Amino acid sequence: MTSPPADQALLCGCRVLVVEDDFLIADDFSRRLAAQGAEIVGPAATLEGARDLVDVAGQRIDIAVLDVKLRGTLVFPLARHLYAAGIPFLFCTGYGEDPIADCFREVTRFEKPLSHQGFAEMVQMIARLMQGPRGGPLR
Repeated sequence: MTSPPADQALLCGCRVLVVEDDFLIADDFSRRLAAQGAEIVGPAATLEGARDLVDVAGQRIDIAVLDVKLRGTLVFPLARHLYAAGIPFLFCTGYGEDPIADCFREVTRFEKPLSHQGFAEMVQMIARLMQGPRGGPLR
């Protein structure tokens, strides 16, 4: 029996909420994270759908990957809800820093589209966030 790749061992059993309104990107993230050992919650394409998943599975979500804009709506109310619930999160966006609220400037952000290297870095960051205190930075 061979041992799993290093990245797979890092995310094994990690429950990741994927919040992304583009079906193809959500599917890609979900498949790639699952291939690294993560258990996927969602994906959710709207704030309401994501909030419902958090409310139902909150104690069983380890981290969330959030698109900054969901069908034109900023994701920050959900980010605040995750913070209050002690669930760490990171942003993955195609909009750069511009739409990110000041209280979330410290949150790790990845820019879409994610290259192979960018995705590997995101996996490493998820693993690091899982080892730290729960919740994302808020001022």
